[in-house]
Amino acid sequence: MNFRNLSAWSIRNPVVPIVLFIGLTLAGFLSFSGMKVQDSPDIEFPGVIVVINQPGAAPTEIEKQITQKIEASVRSIPGIDNISSTASEGTSQTFVQFAIGTDINGAVSEVKNKVDQARGSLPEGILEPQVFKAENNEVITYFAVAADDMTMAELSWFIDDTVAKRLLAVPGMATVERRGGVNREITVTLDPARMQALGVTAVQVNSTLRQVNVDATGGRAEVAGSRQSVRVLGNARTAYDLSQTQIALSGNRVVKLADVAEVKDSYSEIDSIAKVKGKQVVTFGISRARGASDVSVYDGALEEMKKIEAERGGKIHFTQLFNSVGYTKAQYHSSISSMIEGAILAVVVVFFFLRDWRATVVSALAIPLSAIPTFWAMSLLGFTLNTLSLLALGLVAGVLVDDAIVEIENIVRHIRMGKTAYQAAIDAADEIGLAVVATTFSIVAVFLPVALMPGVSGQFFKNFGGTVVASVLFSLAVARMITPMVAAYFLHSSGHPEHGTPRWIERYMAVLHWTLDTTKAEAYRRGIVRQPRRGWYPLVLVAHLLLALAAFAMGMGGAAQGLGAISAPPVLVPFAGLAAGGLAGWLMVSLFNRFIGWLGGG
Repeated sequence: MNFRNLSAWSIRNPVVPIVLFIGLTLAGFLSFSGMKVQDSPDIEFPGVIVVINQPGAAPTEIEKQITQKIEASVRSIPGIDNISSTASEGTSQTFVQFAIGTDINGAVSEVKNKVDQARGSLPEGILEPQVFKAENNEVITYFAVAADDMTMAELSWFIDDTVAKRLLAVPGMATVERRGGVNREITVTLDPARMQALGVTAVQVNSTLRQVNVDATGGRAEVAGSRQSVRVLGNARTAYDLSQTQIALSGNRVVKLADVAEVKDSYSEIDSIAKVKGKQVVTFGISRARGASDVSVYDGALEEMKKIEAERGGKIHFTQLFNSVGYTKAQYHSSISSMIEGAILAVVVVFFFLRDWRATVVSALAIPLSAIPTFWAMSLLGFTLNTLSLLALGLVAGVLVDDAIVEIENIVRHIRMGKTAYQAAIDAADEIGLAVVATTFSIVAVFLPVALMPGVSGQFFKNFGGTVVASVLFSLAVARMITPMVAAYFLHSSGHPEHGTPRWIERYMAVLHWTLDTTKAEAYRRGIVRQPRRGWYPLVLVAHLLLALAAFAMGMGGAAQGLGAISAPPVLVPFAGLAAGGLAGWLMVSLFNRFIGWLGGG
């Protein structure tokens, strides 16, 4: 069985294609209900970031003692395209960019191993190095928080301790980043006069706090016949507990930290302030995780914040400052509406030309039976409902019915020849099968390379090209299996009907005949004028193509140079090149056509 007799087989065995497309339609509905709605597709950049902090170090020291050594250690990793670093006060950040297609998880492991190997040559005062992959977690919304019964420090701590934890429990939430407010900090202010009187140095205080104020493991012990873990809790619970820390001095002397310093539970220096309507507030932004839906994360966050407001008795107020999810929702609804409107208009146009409601219904079945299973294919390919995939669905809304129109029109033509609907469907579908397949695969040949485009841009257009290819392949299956089968059992044979041509068709044909000069054709037909030999006509077609391509290339180059001379925006260069190339190609081909006409006898 091939594509030419697939239709005849479907007509004789209608149960199989019906069951097949019922299953595909159900799978499409289930996949559509579970698909994520996003503004843009998830893009994985092959990059790894290394961040190392050394509090108090100058940028020059950071560069020489940390940045250069990290760059030298990771440079030997295969697959690296570029390494860029930034050295600022107390922080070194290195971005390692890998080639497209590199396994990013393996790259993170290799970079981490290299950083661990170089750890021995780094300064002792650094904090634990952070190695993580670069992710494009864009903030989808910002909120401002105000409280009637909290200070700025209490409100900041409330967001960090309560709001952030509650929101991170929402499925798909990636980060909750606070901006503004203050950070809690336990400050220890040394008194130089008391320190000098008691013989205490700042080094001794710092060393004692680092060694004592820490929670550590204490091994395992047997308690009541069972082995349990033991922990040593040395971390102070309050600022007062920290002030009672004892500092050992020479001569078996001991002093308390409160004797030489003032310990306060305070906050760090304010480096950013957020205000709404002149009132100081604390703001935070949320971002979704990779593969999550913008809409579901946003809606879940709103519900959780309403619960927090209710639990606090209305004393906490959340004000939305920025929101990109509204645009995503509007884009989704607009794309779905446009796709439905396009499908309806396509059905109307089909009825306008076929003038048969039964044939129109058969053709219209191709749109839902092609579009709905496409969602199942998108789900298998890992696509989401984003800008590019929705654009592809809107683009092919009218294309999906093309193959079915070709099939049904040929079937109707055979019915008007006097055949039964059953026999007409078999003969017409087998007659035009290869043409329908060729038409569909010409579209596939255009959009499949778009879906397989390499690079970061290819990760964007994969959703677009893959959606178009999947939908037109489903439309081919519908046109070869469902359309002839439904036509064979749904259309009615009316014998040899009288062909009453509408008046607008007659006027159109009259205008068409008036615009065409058929005198030479009639002369050739009657043998009055000797027909030229046509063995070299294929060469003429090839020459046409080469001349058009050459003219287009010349136009592109000339337009680019011309625009470069006048410093036009770069976005105009392709369009100007297209216009110039098209004009040059039209002039050269027109001249060539006149020359061919002169060779043919004037």
